[in-house]
Amino acid sequence: MTDTATPTVIRPSVPDTAADSGSVAPAASATGPSPSPSGFLDRLDARLVAVAGALTIGTTSLFVALADASSTTVTFFRCLLAVPLLVLLGLRAGARWRFHRRHALAGLFLGLDMVLWSESIGAVGAGAATVMVNIQVVLVPLACLVLFRERVRAAFWVAVPPALGGVALAAGIGDADAFGDAPVYGAVTGLLAGVAYAGYLLVLRRADEPGSQITMLTTVNGAGALVALAAGLVTGTLDVTPSPSSFGWIAVLAVTGQILGWMLIGSAIRRLPGALGATLLLVQPVAAVALAVVFLGETPSSLQLLGCGLVVAAVAVVTRTTSGR
Repeated sequence: MTDTATPTVIRPSVPDTAADSGSVAPAASATGPSPSPSGFLDRLDARLVAVAGALTIGTTSLFVALADASSTTVTFFRCLLAVPLLVLLGLRAGARWRFHRRHALAGLFLGLDMVLWSESIGAVGAGAATVMVNIQVVLVPLACLVLFRERVRAAFWVAVPPALGGVALAAGIGDADAFGDAPVYGAVTGLLAGVAYAGYLLVLRRADEPGSQITMLTTVNGAGALVALAAGLVTGTLDVTPSPSSFGWIAVLAVTGQILGWMLIGSAIRRLPGALGATLLLVQPVAAVALAVVFLGETPSSLQLLGCGLVVAAVAVVTRTTSGR
């Protein structure tokens, strides 16, 4: 996220990793316990459910690329289609429906994140774009340090240089063999997507209104659709009648990235130790790179793959030092 607005548990005073757009740990609600639409999932091994959720989120960039539509079109319809599905889930779970302004603000950040991330996919490829957007894992602790005076561990500072260097390599800067139509543009939009996703997480961390994750996600996706609509109208890139093929892939994306991934990870993450859950979710960016190579024929250069590896390693260090025991 990046995709998701898929949820993870946001613990007080602990910087979180998340993503729907394509971020490592899907975003969780800071609004209180969620209804559990996944009772069956709760009976399965949480580690397997977490990996399944990470793999599901890992397909998001693949479906964005297969949709072959503008970033605003993909974001608008993936959010819009998710809303009625979430309403049905909420009604089934007996959720209390209340509108919260902070949830709407979070949705504005997430909508911006999705538009920028989709742009990045078209420019540098689905795999590298998904890895780069996870720079938010570094940005959130930095923002918490500056805004809320939250301390970060020494290991975090060790991880920052490899993360930034990895982004530069993944973007193909100075690499004549770099994959992508405009890898530097893809890096810039990917980084900006990470900034927007960090804003999404930070707003949710300060949202103390009670409510369920389903109602939060409904508001978030509605606001995200409005952001994409506005961006598409301003830039003239919104296609309100996408081809059946594009619409089909976007519909699949809405179900997997916006709903299924959230249910899987929402069930698993609260049953796992923080460090273990964060580590298992690293399957997501790795899966995104592998799927892009296999199904999209992407051929990142050796330096780009090295950069992706550095980012994933840095994310692993940060998540293990900020996600609790």
